Amino acid sequence: MQLRRVAVIACVLALLASVVVPAFAGSSDKVKNKGVITLRNGNTLTVKTSDGDVTVTINDDTKIQHPVGLTGVRKKQDTPDVLIPGLKMKFEGTGDDTQVTAKTIEFDSDDLALAQVIQAALNPTAIEQAKHGQQIAASEAANQANAAAIAQAQQEIAATKQEIAANQASIDEVAASTKKRFSEMGEVVTKDQYVAYFATGDYSLSQETKQGLQALAKQALQYNKGWALSVAGYADSTGAAAANQVLSKQRAQAVVAYLLQDCGIPTGRILAPGAMGETNPVASNETNSGRADNRRVDVKLLLNKGVAGGM
Repeated sequence: MQLRRVAVIACVLALLASVVVPAFAGSSDKVKNKGVITLRNGNTLTVKTSDGDVTVTINDDTKIQHPVGLTGVRKKQDTPDVLIPGLKMKFEGTGDDTQVTAKTIEFDSDDLALAQVIQAALNPTAIEQAKHGQQIAASEAANQANAAAIAQAQQEIAATKQEIAANQASIDEVAASTKKRFSEMGEVVTKDQYVAYFATGDYSLSQETKQGLQALAKQALQYNKGWALSVAGYADSTGAAAANQVLSKQRAQAVVAYLLQDCGIPTGRILAPGAMGETNPVASNETNSGRADNRRVDVKLLLNKGVAGGM
């Protein structure tokens, strides 16, 4: 009875083995084929065969060789570096019709030489294409940069035009206000004047300038009527004309502020400050000393001619 049970178990195991083993064997069938390498990505080759493309994987155990000698029986081992696109080869391994892990790869030395010639012809073309692509990209980047620079320049030009228009309006306003004041005062004469000088790009008042303005203000305050102070700011020709126009206005405004706040001059006695920009230079802008003379504010004590004549 015991022997019969053992025999039955043995038969069952044999039956299972006959079913399971072929299933595993089918997943690692031996494959033998040949074709041309069309693409290589690391250790993975795409090989075009008569049945279609096959993915061939190589590893450390893969033997790569080519026949040598007249008979071709002897094989010479090679490194994976020789497996380049264009190489005609034979391969054996395990897998299926689309994927194979190669055990051996064999090729002819003449086929390798032909593949190398093909690669040598293709590489310069690829390099030139890459260079051409880089040149196109650089050209596009340069065009974008130029477009941005042009747009920025156009914005700056528009802003400068607006600033010039605003300055012109200010100049017109000064002229109209000055004309009105003069008409109210009647015929006038210049009783005295003071010239304030400034550093390049600056509109702050020096101590010397403050003392000069105080002296002129003290003289002006001696009159009860018929007098006014005219203030006109200037700049040298260094820099942009629009910026110099603004700078001359800032200089004139700085002088007016000091006369009002620190010298006690009534608001109604100061003619609207003039922003004259680079106009009316008193010296050449070609020299340092000339430019220093042009960076100025002219302050004049104006008297009604009748008042001046009665003094």
